[in-house]
Amino acid sequence: MSTVLQLTKRFREVLLEGLWIANTNFKNQLSDVSWKQAVTKVGSLNTIAMLTFHIDYYIAGLIQVFEGGPLEIRDQYSFDLPPIESQEQWESLLNKLLSDAEKFAALLEQMPDSKMNEVFVDEKYGTYLT
Repeated sequence: MSTVLQLTKRFREVLLEGLWIANTNFKNQLSDVSWKQAVTKVGSLNTIAMLTFHIDYYIAGLIQVFEGGPLEIRDQYSFDLPPIESQEQWESLLNKLLSDAEKFAALLEQMPDSKMNEVFVDEKYGTYLT
């Protein structure tokens, strides 16, 4: 199996459908979390909603690059989650993560293995090198 296909498979297993990590995946673990649980702060730890946003922030940023856009994601913004004040807002965030994860996996599958050891983004322009 090619490197890209192995990477795509592992990505899908961890986020969407597999049991590779701790016999579960993000989708499974987050599906029954209520919005109140998602925004509950425990000590100084990030909330579930914050971590969900953080992970999707990077996935969405890479999707943008794969689709020909610039690499605009920055660490300083990766926790800028707007307030989650309802179950609908939480479900919207969760659905975005899952949708973006599937889209990212589909785009990744199209990458030739030969690109795996090359520079990913043009350092001057911040765009994907095809």
